[in-house]
Amino acid sequence: MFGIGFAELAVIVVIAILVFGPDKIPDMARQIARLLHQVRNLANNARDDLRGELGPAYQDLELRDLDPRRIVSRQIQEALAEIEEEEARAKAPRPLLAGEKPPYDDQAT
Repeated sequence: MFGIGFAELAVIVVIAILVFGPDKIPDMARQIARLLHQVRNLANNARDDLRGELGPAYQDLELRDLDPRRIVSRQIQEALAEIEEEEARAKAPRPLLAGEKPPYDDQAT
């Protein structure tokens, strides 16, 4: 959750109790929960509006797919796959040309 561990969260709670007092903490927790709920609703509405504006061709649009790290990772994986395919093709035995003698391996006989 936001890169905050249990120890950091405990320190934040203790500081909040010291600053605001134990009687105001429940009200503040309710206000924070309400704020988070409103932000989540706002984000969902914005996503729905965006999908509505883009039309039916983009109904299955996932905003996570637009993450630059995923895009770069996907491009690197595709490039590596192409390199591996080229290496496999290069290592594959090629057919002999007309009149060409097969390679001789004296250790194989």
